[in-house]
Amino acid sequence: MEAQITREILKKVRQVEVRTRRLVNDSLAGDYHSVFKGSGMNFDEVREYVAGDEIRAIDWNVTARTGIPHIKKFTEERELTILLLIDISGSGQFGSTSSSKREMMAELGAVLAFSAIRNNDKVGLILFTDFIELSIPPQKGRSHILRVIREILYFKPQGKKTDLNVPLDFAGRVCKRRSVVFLISDFCLPGDFQAGLDQLQPKLRTGNRRHDLIGIIVSDPREHALPDVGWLTIEDAENGRQVELNTSDPAIRARYAETAAQRQKNLLKTTRAAGVDVLNLSTGEPYIPALTGFFGARRRRIRR
Repeated sequence: MEAQITREILKKVRQVEVRTRRLVNDSLAGDYHSVFKGSGMNFDEVREYVAGDEIRAIDWNVTARTGIPHIKKFTEERELTILLLIDISGSGQFGSTSSSKREMMAELGAVLAFSAIRNNDKVGLILFTDFIELSIPPQKGRSHILRVIREILYFKPQGKKTDLNVPLDFAGRVCKRRSVVFLISDFCLPGDFQAGLDQLQPKLRTGNRRHDLIGIIVSDPREHALPDVGWLTIEDAENGRQVELNTSDPAIRARYAETAAQRQKNLLKTTRAAGVDVLNLSTGEPYIPALTGFFGARRRRIRR
């Protein structure tokens, strides 16, 4: 049985690898490189000065030794560290379309990871619920990326609840070098939603000051609108609380949609106040157009 499960896992991981590699090659080949920059400049070589060169780049030691003006050339330090913070709490198992939220998060993580190694960057992974479930330090290479994908898809969490403060605090402690940090979650905060946002905002602001923090919100269409199918029992996957709703009542459907829209509005307001870029994705829609559009918007902003 264990060998069979292992074969199934390897097959699924391979399928994700093939699909995401193709998506990276076809759709995201240049976007990733142009959006995320290295953390500094490396010395490359010394060459003779020519008219128009920056005077401040003159290497006075070489100039004095040779009697001919020389300048230092630098190249961008391209290598980055990409850190994926992925929510694997109970609410991620929900899916009313062909994939669950967690499956979409896994594929997103794979796309970002393959984009990173294509550019010779390191990738690290933090899986969390209301505590850190798994941490994999940043590394390079295909075998490392396949392990990252496998863990995102199949790691069995001990917890069910969500606490977004936990991975942000942990990343701040373990990642000393400035990195690109993707916080991938459905942002289903426990308890009072607004109180949770108020607590989260300072952490987002601090995280974005230390790193390039990007939030990716993954939701399901049924979290925004109820179908007209009569009585439904809705269960919170993280605390087990159940609510019965008559979805044939237009007023109930309207109130449900209004509440969802308000939560989304408050969430975006909180992330904007913290200076964090956010991408909204739904399991009911292809994510590559949204991802390329997001990268394009960041690229245009960087060039201004």
